[in-house]
Amino acid sequence: MKQILKHSFEAVSLLTTNNGMLDVTIVPAFNQPDWIIPSSLILSVDDFDEHIWTYLWQQQEVAVFHLLSSGQTPEKIIVLEGNTAAHRIALQTVGELRHLQVRISDVKDIELPEQYTSNANINYSVAQKTKNSDSETVQATGKNLTDSEIDYVKERFQENVVESYLFQTVIIDNILYLVPDLDKIAHQLVDLDS
Repeated sequence: MKQILKHSFEAVSLLTTNNGMLDVTIVPAFNQPDWIIPSSLILSVDDFDEHIWTYLWQQQEVAVFHLLSSGQTPEKIIVLEGNTAAHRIALQTVGELRHLQVRISDVKDIELPEQYTSNANINYSVAQKTKNSDSETVQATGKNLTDSEIDYVKERFQENVVESYLFQTVIIDNILYLVPDLDKIAHQLVDLDS
């Protein structure tokens, strides 16, 4: 009898032992499809109603990504595991999380609808301009940024541009979800903050 070789592809490790089922959590997002993330990446879900750029979680500062508009009051902060402890991130959102077990064959890739591809789909950005005496500074994660850092962030990564962190758009039971590139988000936020 021939030995069955185990897949070494990383995404396959997200499958559970329940016959090809994915264990995922749906995270509400403003003005874009709700996010779908592997439930195993969630380290904690805490009630938190203040808009912040960094979150102190178990004595570690974690960079925060916002899934709500600037006018909304956050309800939750979700801490996600990263490739390293330094690359953990938190998501700030409003609304209830939903947990699903879905067959991998029921998840279909689709193109991101055009309505989500404009640069103004979330009324918030990684860097917000504020007036500081005569000079203009930009604050993100509590740090003043130079113009070249601001340009880098605007070019590479923005909370208000879905395509800057989109990994894939999928449809499950006729509902559209966004699979975010969490690794890219983590590295951009950590590099910006360091």
